[in-house]
Amino acid sequence: MIELQRCSDKEQWDDYILENGGHPLQLWGWGQVKTGHGWKAERVFAYDEDEIVGAAQILIRRLPTPFKSFAYIPRGPLVEDKYSGEFLNALASLVKRTHHSVALSVEPDEIDFDVPEGWVRSVNKVLPAETILLDLNKSESDLLADMAKKTRQYIRKSAADVVIKQVKNREGIDICLDLYAQTSKRAGFNTHDRQYYLDVFLQMQDHSPIYLAYDGEEPVAFLWLAMSEKTVYELYGGMNERGQELRANYALKWHVMKKVKDWGLERYDFGGLVAGGVTTFKQGWSADTTLFAGTFDKPLSPLYSVWTKGLPFAKKAIQKVRRRK
Repeated sequence: MIELQRCSDKEQWDDYILENGGHPLQLWGWGQVKTGHGWKAERVFAYDEDEIVGAAQILIRRLPTPFKSFAYIPRGPLVEDKYSGEFLNALASLVKRTHHSVALSVEPDEIDFDVPEGWVRSVNKVLPAETILLDLNKSESDLLADMAKKTRQYIRKSAADVVIKQVKNREGIDICLDLYAQTSKRAGFNTHDRQYYLDVFLQMQDHSPIYLAYDGEEPVAFLWLAMSEKTVYELYGGMNERGQELRANYALKWHVMKKVKDWGLERYDFGGLVAGGVTTFKQGWSADTTLFAGTFDKPLSPLYSVWTKGLPFAKKAIQKVRRRK
């Protein structure tokens, strides 16, 4: 039987996640970001005698009575196959006992994922299961060959018009967030408050590089990433009207792709596909889409069915309130 132990050592945690191919959303810094904005992060190792065989960063959100709390593992857990079912059930027991959670929800960084008996496919999700996932082990010429013809054309054209620089200070962050605000208003999606993004920059540090595209002295587009040892994951991106005219996001994304490929990363995740023009843009980079296993829940309360039915309505209500601000 495995034994669970909480981890309070950032270096030990990140070393294990990085050395074992874990996702950037399982890094210590991401948990710290969420801790500052309504969640609690717990990092748990699974031991078989003296050997670590699994790890899970669990995010816990307090809920109104009678639901108590909700527990969630983004793009995890990270665990050896033969221990997977035992680890999942042990984690579920832990959050039920410690936090009285209505459910434990997992969104594994896997295409195929077997869950133990008693787990169910969730009707709700946090991260999209469908995405574009590029293999950075391919040569640049092969990556280009996989793209749509127009994508290659727009990369060449926009690369001649923009200069790309890495963001390394608060001034650059503010520029990106101004672009993001314009993008969200134009596209009609909600954003966090500015402090949230500043916390991503401060907590994730080298694991969250940001790049800005300029037309002369004018910033026109940005791309913000999270990355671990093998995986690059797109967090945020946007551009202004001038960036749209120049199609600056094409040159920007290709520049970043080549950069992280040179650094030795192996997977480039576009961060999910949702309806609309952004998906059309993303699909131009590859003819193939990747479908992750999806979202699975371990119900931990008799109120689970009420929670799953009520959650979509709660989200819509929150979105309406945000739109009024």
